[in-house]
Amino acid sequence: MTGEKATWAIRLAAAAIADLDDIVDWTADRFGESQARSYAALLNDAILALAGGPTAPGVRARPEIGRDLFTLHAGRGTSRARHLILFRVRQRGDGAFIEVLRVLHDAMDLTRHVPPPAENKR
Repeated sequence: MTGEKATWAIRLAAAAIADLDDIVDWTADRFGESQARSYAALLNDAILALAGGPTAPGVRARPEIGRDLFTLHAGRGTSRARHLILFRVRQRGDGAFIEVLRVLHDAMDLTRHVPPPAENKR
């Protein structure tokens, strides 16, 4: 694989999907549908950036909130955002993938919103 980048599969946990729905609904209620669509696209772009794996630009290992956890701030580059994508690398069969656990506001106490370890062992 010379010159090619590995692409990681990305899976969203049910809690992450619910977070995204809540964020978009909240944004639409306060700032309108157009802004909600723009912010949803920004969050989607941040999640898609995880296809670069846990070493993608902007990813931070977060041992202070849990073993093998990482975050990516949705406000990368010139984008303004206040949410973090919380994820871990999971093994299934002979491959690894990115599991997005939550999408949380950057002012939240992240440790309070990490799923218990039992929920992550499938």
